Amino acid sequence: MSDIITPPDPIDEESPVVTPLEGRPKEKRRRRLLQGIHRMSSSPSLQQIGRSRSSSSPYGTRGSLSCVSLAATPSFGQYPSGSLTPGYLSNGQSSVPGSSAIEVPAFEGIETRVARKVANVPAAQLNPTTVSLPADVAATRSRSGTVRKPPFDFWARMPDEIRVHILSYLRPKELIRMSRVSKEFHKFCFDGQLWTHFDATEFYMEIPAEALAKIILSAGPFVKDLNIRGCLQIEHFKRAEVIVTSCMNLINATLEGCRNFQRHTLHNLIRSNEKLANLNLTSMTAVTNSTCKIISQHCPQLETLNVSWCKHMDARGVKMVVLGCPRLRELRAGEIKGFNNIAVAEAIFTTNNLERLVLSGCTDLDDEAFKTMIHGSQPEIDILTDRPIVPPRKLRHLDLSRCTQLTSQAVAVLGHLVPELQGLQLNGCSSLTDAALQPILRSTPRLTHLELEDLSELTNDILSEHLAKAPCAPKLEHLSVSYCESLSDVGMLPVMKNCVSLKSVDMDNTRIGDLVLTEAAAMVRSRSARTASRSSRPHIGLKLIVYDCQMVTWTGIREILSWNAEIRQPRESPATYPTEIIGLKCFYGWQQTVEQHTQRVLKGDFAAAARLERKWADYMQAVEEAGAGGAGSRRRRRRAREAQMLHADEEGGAGRRRARTVAAACVVM
Repeated sequence: MSDIITPPDPIDEESPVVTPLEGRPKEKRRRRLLQGIHRMSSSPSLQQIGRSRSSSSPYGTRGSLSCVSLAATPSFGQYPSGSLTPGYLSNGQSSVPGSSAIEVPAFEGIETRVARKVANVPAAQLNPTTVSLPADVAATRSRSGTVRKPPFDFWARMPDEIRVHILSYLRPKELIRMSRVSKEFHKFCFDGQLWTHFDATEFYMEIPAEALAKIILSAGPFVKDLNIRGCLQIEHFKRAEVIVTSCMNLINATLEGCRNFQRHTLHNLIRSNEKLANLNLTSMTAVTNSTCKIISQHCPQLETLNVSWCKHMDARGVKMVVLGCPRLRELRAGEIKGFNNIAVAEAIFTTNNLERLVLSGCTDLDDEAFKTMIHGSQPEIDILTDRPIVPPRKLRHLDLSRCTQLTSQAVAVLGHLVPELQGLQLNGCSSLTDAALQPILRSTPRLTHLELEDLSELTNDILSEHLAKAPCAPKLEHLSVSYCESLSDVGMLPVMKNCVSLKSVDMDNTRIGDLVLTEAAAMVRSRSARTASRSSRPHIGLKLIVYDCQMVTWTGIREILSWNAEIRQPRESPATYPTEIIGLKCFYGWQQTVEQHTQRVLKGDFAAAARLERKWADYMQAVEEAGAGGAGSRRRRRRAREAQMLHADEEGGAGRRRARTVAAACVVM
């Protein structure tokens, strides 16, 4: 150790005197420790690990795992005195495995002098602060040299709220199909926010019971409007319980036709949804008077209730609902028994909250119960007017169809007590006469819908002297007098003149004739405006039903068709086209021609419609002539056959002329 030669100082000529190693025991121990680590790094076991070279070498040289690379890398110029500087004596050569370490003498203060030499180097060059871009943002360069940007996943980067909003435009069947794409789509398609309104009327016959239960289970807390009308798939107890346990926030519920619903399941559903506002239980066998009691106790916000055709309940259940639900505005109780109960009628009169009352088919409703329902029991009578002194009723729509026990005296009580009445249906009350309607028509200025079907005791006087002159005549929109066999043109003509807002009139099986159709066309002509735009399309403004009216002939039908396709062109003025036409339902032998004509008018093809109307008129005229006797009958029959062929060609459309002609040649007139 004493013969070690001190190498020249490569940095400074005036190097300090080297202290002998024997005089420094601490340096000996440090050197032995470094030599031991160096021997460990040269063993074959570490080389097999395949570790890459250390990144702490400040010179970037290739070297083996050394004692310096295993130690923490201090900043440049901070190596302790006597330590080895990487790459200074090794010259970039890696040590040989298994070889003994080279003893290197310590040079006192060498790091200090090196630090002085590099003191003027900027720190940014020694410690770079730049950071590379993320891999998903940085563009890659292809072999051809063009810059390639990574694909941007638009759906993955989109916020969840926007995804749900986009999916909200899809229909339920489309959502179910999309849920099969992936797990992510499945999660979003069954998000509860998309199923706040669940209506199964479009696919209730196709959806399996498991899928229906799954949808309700996943979206139950979010569902506010539930419509499972006709879903017989939920007959199993567990499937029905899914609806009860999941749906706790229902506002509108329609269970119409769910005949397999268990009674206790229905009761639990009603108890768990106290916010119900509209409830439809039509034709449910599980509905009883106990169900109505639960509704009255747990649904204080109920506004609409439909219990029509529930055979296992009676009017006593209706009484409990009327008294227990102060917000009830609409009650539908068609074909419910027990409405002859005076207590039920008094409950309806006392509350006076109902605006729509449907009692169609309640055959037990008699005169006494109906009078109590309108003016109460034993009301005070005004001496001058002979009317009961009671608050007016809030009824706007009243349906008493097929209440066969009602007489004209009971129905006349409505006069002057229902000033807000807009719709009245008295179909099938066969015992009613003109006296039942006279006070009602005088005191209901807002009446828009009046149905008097199958009232055989009505006469033309009720139409011409009362309805046509009533305050509601200008606002009347719908009138039905079907099967009123005593009504004819005398009664309907004033109605067509004065009721200028009519949109639909049902007159089948009456004695009306062509004059009524002509007056209807004139009324529509006077109230509708015409347009000079050729591209505009008309709409159906009035619907007439004249089935089985023996007095209606083809000339009246032609009058309607002619008006529908009329094009007016005054002198030195542009042509004008109709904006409103009449939709007609007539004798089945003429209906096909009428429908073809209407379709062409709605498409704006007025020329084709006029041509069809003209050829049909020629055909009908030829048929009438062929049926007449006397001389020239063969000639008239031949003309009828020719007119029939021309009409068939026009009605069948282009491309079928020859087939129609051949087929019509075999027709025997």
